[in-house]
Amino acid sequence: MNAWEDAAVVEAVKATGRRKIILSGLWTEVCLVMPALCALDQGYEIYLVADASGGVTPEAHTHAVQRITQHGRYPVTWLQVLLELQRDWAREDTYVPVTDIVKAHAGAYGLGVYYAGDFLGAHAG
Repeated sequence: MNAWEDAAVVEAVKATGRRKIILSGLWTEVCLVMPALCALDQGYEIYLVADASGGVTPEAHTHAVQRITQHGRYPVTWLQVLLELQRDWAREDTYVPVTDIVKAHAGAYGLGVYYAGDFLGAHAG
């Protein structure tokens, strides 16, 4: 339930040398909140992918996200994470795979990518 209690997980995270962690979990109120709170206590900055986790009820999910936010965690969406990693559409090495994911799964934003492609030319979408 709490991956942060697994020494191998903690050591693997420490071995990266990074202080920011992007987390999601099966159950927001357990698999996400518990390791997030533990990692915070050890000085990590946590970004929880709120729409890639779910609670046993909508209320449980909402309250878990609120709890994490109150402790200084940052809720984000999967699309925010993807686009922050992409950073710029000029990064051609990941342009096509990222726009393919966006078109298939990002709703209105994906439609906007299709529109931009039609409007600006084939490379834009």
